[in-house]
Amino acid sequence: MTTLRAKAVLIGDEVHVAGNQDQWGRGGGATSSEGKASTTVGSSKKPVYGVVDFEQNGDTVVVTGKIEGLGENTQHGFHVHEFGDVSNGCTSAGAHFNPNKKQHAGPNDAERHVGDLGNVQTDGNGVATVNIKDKIISLQGENSILGRCLVVHEKPDDLGRGGDEESKKTGNAGKRLACGIIGTVNPEKNF
Repeated sequence: MTTLRAKAVLIGDEVHVAGNQDQWGRGGGATSSEGKASTTVGSSKKPVYGVVDFEQNGDTVVVTGKIEGLGENTQHGFHVHEFGDVSNGCTSAGAHFNPNKKQHAGPNDAERHVGDLGNVQTDGNGVATVNIKDKIISLQGENSILGRCLVVHEKPDDLGRGGDEESKKTGNAGKRLACGIIGTVNPEKNF
C-alpha cells in the first residue's frame, strides 16, 4: 500500500495580503481596519502560523501539526477551503470544500462538507497541536484536498448546530486568521 503525503504551511492572512501588494502598497485585497497582524482575543499580538502534515494510508488521512500565535486555551474552526488561492489573502480560498453540496456539520457527522475538520484547541501558550484522523478528505480522487487551502479561523466552529443560516454554511467560525495551500511533498524527504 502506498502512503501519500502532503503539507500546508499556514501563514497569517496579513502576510499573504502584504506579500501581494505592489511597491506602492496597492492591491492584495482586504486588510484589517488597522492593517495589523491577524491575532485572536487573549493572544499576545503574535502572527498566526504553523505547519500541518497530511498522511494517507488506505482510506484514512492523518492530519498532524502545530499552529502558533492563537489565543490561550481557545478553540478555532479548522477547514479545507475550495481554492488553493491566496492572491487576496485567505479570502481568495473561497468557501469550504463541498463538492457534494452538503450542509456544514462536524467532522463526525454523516452529512458534512468534505472540508469540515471541526476545531483545533490551543494550550496555555496559544499553540494548537493538531492530531485528526479523517475518512472523508483524501489526497487523491474526488475528495482530494491537494491544491486547496487549509484555513484556521478566529472563533470556534459551532459544527452546524448554531440554529441560524450562517451556522449551516460556515459554523460561525469568524474571520480567517491564517491559511496555506495543501501541496504534495517530496517522498524522499522525511518529515
